Amino acid sequence: MIALDSLFSRAPAPLLGLDISSSSVKLVELGRDKSGTLVLERCAMEPLERGWITDGNVEKFDEVAEAMRRLVKKSGTKTRSVAMALPPSAVITKKIILPGGMTEQELEVQVEAEANQYIPFSLDEVSLDFCVVGPSPTSAGDIEVLIAASRKEKVQDRQGLAEAAGLKPVIIDVESYSSRLAAGRLIEALPGGGVDTLVALFEVGAFTTSMQVIRNDEVLYDRDQAFGGAQLTQLIVRQYGFSPEEAEAKKRSGDLPDDYETAVLRPFVDSMAQEVARALQFFFTSTPHNKVDHIMLAGGSAALPGLNEAVTAQTSFACALANPFEGMHIGEGVREKRMRREAPSYLTSCGLAMRRFLQ
Repeated sequence: MIALDSLFSRAPAPLLGLDISSSSVKLVELGRDKSGTLVLERCAMEPLERGWITDGNVEKFDEVAEAMRRLVKKSGTKTRSVAMALPPSAVITKKIILPGGMTEQELEVQVEAEANQYIPFSLDEVSLDFCVVGPSPTSAGDIEVLIAASRKEKVQDRQGLAEAAGLKPVIIDVESYSSRLAAGRLIEALPGGGVDTLVALFEVGAFTTSMQVIRNDEVLYDRDQAFGGAQLTQLIVRQYGFSPEEAEAKKRSGDLPDDYETAVLRPFVDSMAQEVARALQFFFTSTPHNKVDHIMLAGGSAALPGLNEAVTAQTSFACALANPFEGMHIGEGVREKRMRREAPSYLTSCGLAMRRFLQ
């Protein structure tokens, strides 16, 4: 039977969105004011040391749980229900077409029968969930259903971390789905409500940059590249002889030598813009498309000075930073200046926090 409260379920209010990446844990809590406008109640971030999380796997459980406890305390939240996510590599998703008009129970039985064809493990070993996407686009009277499955130990790792940090896990989602949910608000704010707009969303992590090309909520293409902000830290180490920990701290605080911008930062920004252009080229050569309407940059290194201008120069497409809190009211518990500087890092955690309001 369905083994997890949900990869897709409705969350009771209130809810924290908690994103665990290879370099940090990020927390977002959202509310709504009387007019229905989203309010950013809290956001906070706690760095993780290299090697604690590798490829989405928890290598240092106690250390990560302790970092999560610090994060919750630092944020000042009283909320304990939490939505978390797994990396796409840990989740198998498949869209299937089923006859319409089935009861929830009949759907469950049918989904399990279908899942056996697509999941290379015994169903006893996986957490399985599904949601009805809507009417089938190809056959009248049928429905499109999205199945999601992950190895139980992957899900239990996330649940265990939450519980060790004094939190109650109520939703386990997929990172790329959460970032897409948060980006959806930004796409709707584009001209024409973003309808039929081809948006390339790049999330620049510490070690990996992931790209999703989205049109009308549909992912046309996705790809990961082994390139990220940790390479800038390595360049700082090489240039100035700092330890990796020193380099990371100085990178975050901006306390770097006078020639940093010309000797290290600008060449790195240029090479990152070239990586973005290369990723787009892969998209163009493997699909009928030859352009995108808009590039959005998110993730910890997206806010590097001059990056969006360098990407525009390299690709000739409009490029902007993804601030997931755009258009929200900012609560009193948020340090606004810091939040604006770090906003692109919070895309996934913001999408997780938005699960609170999904009907």
